[in-house]
Amino acid sequence: MTSDPTVLLSAHDLSVRFGGVLAVNGVSFDVRRGEVFTLIGPNGAGKTTVFNLISRIYTPTGGRIEYEGRDLIKEPPHRVAALGIARTFQNIELFEHASVLQNLLIGRHTHRATGLLDDILFTPKARRAAIQARAKVEQVIDFLDLQHYRDTLIAGLPYGVRKVVELARALCAEPKLLLLDEPSSGLNVEETEGMAFWIDDIRREYGITVLMVEHDMSLVSRVSDRVLAMNQGEVLAMGTPAEVQAHPGVIEAYLGSTDDLSSLRRPA
Repeated sequence: MTSDPTVLLSAHDLSVRFGGVLAVNGVSFDVRRGEVFTLIGPNGAGKTTVFNLISRIYTPTGGRIEYEGRDLIKEPPHRVAALGIARTFQNIELFEHASVLQNLLIGRHTHRATGLLDDILFTPKARRAAIQARAKVEQVIDFLDLQHYRDTLIAGLPYGVRKVVELARALCAEPKLLLLDEPSSGLNVEETEGMAFWIDDIRREYGITVLMVEHDMSLVSRVSDRVLAMNQGEVLAMGTPAEVQAHPGVIEAYLGSTDDLSSLRRPA
């Protein structure tokens, strides 16, 4: 187990196989407390599979994942959120026929301190818990400027607002580690700019560590401290956004061989 107090999450030689396909092969990295760490790579590189391993949707074939010195693989999937890990999804997963407020209150479930009987009878303990949950949710609503949409059904919201609501629900869980799966997917330039502000503020004001999968390199460059580039389930490069984007293997994975790129730059 890692003894470095600055490291929140560590993946060690992580691998997973689906039938005959090795989707992730020997991937290792550390996520430091308080940083934004981003996974990039072409489609099918294994980025979201790594996310699904961390959130325990999948179990690795080999390797291990440590979170705050704890062997995360030994934890059942339903315990992950309670440990302080929250996530968003590339395809938005909200309750469409519930309001924004109701969806955010669901994000508080890991902090539930009442039993079934308290909830049925709505005892003083249940009332206090409901007031506390509502107060936390209202803080997040104010933080992400969602006041106008508080009582609106998700089904009636534009796509960009839904993305912010899903982010808000994850924040309502008060995570230590926030997994963002392509937060700019489907957003226009202005909405992506807003998402960059939210990510900066989440790290600065809430002190939350962010692990992100993202394709938009302008967003990656703006908010990321470090970047891990993957291709075909393996690590290509790791470093600052500028270092990774300049790596020949990363350029080749995205755009073709470096020889082809050189020939394109040469005058005819």
